[in-house]
Amino acid sequence: MLALALVTGCGGSEGQNGDENGPLYAITTQVLIADPVDSYVIVTDQAEQTASLSLDNAVRVSGRALGVGIPKSGAVYVVSDESATVTRYTLTNAGGLEPTGTVSFDSLGVTSLGEYQANFQFVSETKAYFFDGATAQVVVWNPKEMKVTGHIALDALMIPDTVMAFSGAAIRRDGQVLMPVGWRPVSGVGITPKAGVVSIDTETDEPTIATDDRCGYTHDAAVGLDGKVYLATEAYGAAVRRVVGEEAPAPCLLRFDPETRTFDPAFYRTLEELVGGGTAGTLVPGPEGTAYVRVLDETIAPVLEGTHPRTIASGTGWQWWELELDTLTATQKASFPATSGSVFLFESQNQTLYTEFGEGAASTTLRVLEDNGKPTVTTEGLSFSFLQLR
Repeated sequence: MLALALVTGCGGSEGQNGDENGPLYAITTQVLIADPVDSYVIVTDQAEQTASLSLDNAVRVSGRALGVGIPKSGAVYVVSDESATVTRYTLTNAGGLEPTGTVSFDSLGVTSLGEYQANFQFVSETKAYFFDGATAQVVVWNPKEMKVTGHIALDALMIPDTVMAFSGAAIRRDGQVLMPVGWRPVSGVGITPKAGVVSIDTETDEPTIATDDRCGYTHDAAVGLDGKVYLATEAYGAAVRRVVGEEAPAPCLLRFDPETRTFDPAFYRTLEELVGGGTAGTLVPGPEGTAYVRVLDETIAPVLEGTHPRTIASGTGWQWWELELDTLTATQKASFPATSGSVFLFESQNQTLYTEFGEGAASTTLRVLEDNGKPTVTTEGLSFSFLQLR
């Protein structure tokens, strides 16, 4: 899977690792415009400042890769959609990366380790989960010893003629991993009218599955001041609704109780009504008790006949609205620049960063969530994963 000739992530790139004692980050970027597709793991100290990162001395990985792990542990676990192998890289004294072990999940029928960084949840240095939508299971493995220790079957999530996918925004709360689930038809453009949450007890590995038929593709989640988890349809689901109309479920907001592990049957809001109309999707956690909803501005990104929902969701015409989760009042944040509908949050030493994907999947710029979207570092390709190594 890995081209091990390039095992240093920063040594030859001036300015990417200047402070010997400061924070270091592993940013993994997928260069989709290459043929074949390659990814690169870059080690840098520049996540919180304006910079453009070079791929020259990064670790090259075949396929679409992710870099996951426990923050500030000095190790990044690199995976790819081309195999079921996890490779651990350890930070060297010189600030580079060296491979220090592998483990494969292929004995459990897993063939690919792509999707999102959140599919990997690290409970401790000796216990981690991998949520695999293709096989409807959770792989339990030991990151320290690099071996598989068990699995959790989730057969109840399988719906005929659909593709099931776990979220890129899992919630950790009170000894649980709460993983939203969404479905879409195998063929055609559409969204399956079903929301789901898988709750895993991290002590016992016991799963609980809750579903709700009032909403679809609720891949986004945020925690309110009441301790409840609010789930919303992501931008792709909103784009499908914009294209096919009432054939798709209305993008909506549901409430989930992590204590009872059930949806609140009395709570339902459409995202459209919360923002006063328009195409709305995605829920990005904000300051305590708040979240951001994304609203498509068609004066920036017109929707033409025949436009695919993926193109709409990944386009750059999505405005930010701040939603108070206790009062359900939303206000447009005009100070935030419009960005693509797909957003991932990353934690650096001092800031919460979000992704802005460039046109044509050519680049990723990280922006500061608490500073009105102030831009920081830019990489070539699409960066779906980010980890503070030190």
